[in-house]
Amino acid sequence: MKTIRLRYFAAIREAMGTGSETVHTAAATLGALRDELIARGGAHGEALSRGRAVRVSLDQTMTDETAALSDGAEVAFFPPVTGG
Repeated sequence: MKTIRLRYFAAIREAMGTGSETVHTAAATLGALRDELIARGGAHGEALSRGRAVRVSLDQTMTDETAALSDGAEVAFFPPVTGG
C-alpha cells in the first residue's frame, strides 16, 4: 500500500468539502487511483466521474492518468482552466 497526499482545487474542492486528504492505495497509476476514488461514491464519485473533464498533476507536474504512483506522491485534481 502506498500513502498518497491528494489535493483538490476549484469546483472539485468545493464538491469534496476539503482541499486535501491522505489516502492509502494499491493503485499503480493515476487512472487506477481515480477509479478507486470514484468507487467510493458520494462526492468523490460525482466530482471525479469519468464523464467530467478533470486535469491531474503528480508531484506538481501536469501529467496524464498513465503516470505511475509511488509512495509519498502528491496528486492534485482540478477542472480544466480557461483564461480570458
